[in-house]
Amino acid sequence: MFYHVHPYKPFIPKNATKLIVGTLPPPRFSKGNLKEGDVNFCYGSIDGQLWRILDEIFSLGLHFETSDFAIQQRKDFLNANNIGICDIVASCERQKMDASDLGMSKVVLRDLLFYIKNNSLVQTLLLTGGNSKNGPEYHLRKQLKEKDITLKLISAETPKIHEFELLENDIIRKIKVISLTAPSGSANRAVGSNPYYQLLKKQNPKFNTVDFRVLQYKKFF
Repeated sequence: MFYHVHPYKPFIPKNATKLIVGTLPPPRFSKGNLKEGDVNFCYGSIDGQLWRILDEIFSLGLHFETSDFAIQQRKDFLNANNIGICDIVASCERQKMDASDLGMSKVVLRDLLFYIKNNSLVQTLLLTGGNSKNGPEYHLRKQLKEKDITLKLISAETPKIHEFELLENDIIRKIKVISLTAPSGSANRAVGSNPYYQLLKKQNPKFNTVDFRVLQYKKFF
C-alpha cells in the first residue's frame, strides 16, 4: 500500500480568474524520484500533455527539464494569464504505483470551495477530466452535493460545460465548469472515438490526439 500525498500546494495568482483542477500527479513526484524531462511543478510529468498543449497554444518556448528555470517559466505564464492550479485531491491510498484515478482509494479532498471563496475573481474551473470515478468532476460533484449546491448542465457537447452558484454576502456568484478531455495518454481512446476527431482525422491524416486537445483547450484558456 502506498500513501499518495499531493506534493504541491495550490498555486493561485492574486488576480486568478480561472483554476485548473485535476487530481494528483504521478506517485514519483510525491517520492521525489523524477524522470528525465520531468518538471518539479504541477502537471510536470514528461508523460503528460497539459504543458505541451499550452506551449503550442501560447508559443511559450517551454523547457521540459528538471530545473528551476522550467518551473519559473510555468509560474510566469500562470501569473501573466491569471490562471491558478488547485487540484482537488489532497491524498489517497494506492495498491499500485501508478497515476490512474481509478486506482485511488480512501481519497481525501481539498476544500475546493474554500479556495474559490478566498479568490473572489475566479469565474471558471478548467477540469482536467470528466465524471468518471475519481476524476475531478466526480469529486467536485461530491463536494457540491454535500453543500446542497446544484451543478447545472449548460452544454452536453465535448467538453461538457456546467455551472453552479455560490451565495456570498447576499450576492450570487456564478462559477462555470469546463470538463476538458484529460491531458493524458489514457484518454486517447476516448478522443479516438469522438466523431469530431474522426472527421478532422479524415480531412487530415496527420491530425492527432494532441492536436485535438489543442483545438479544444484554446477555446477556454
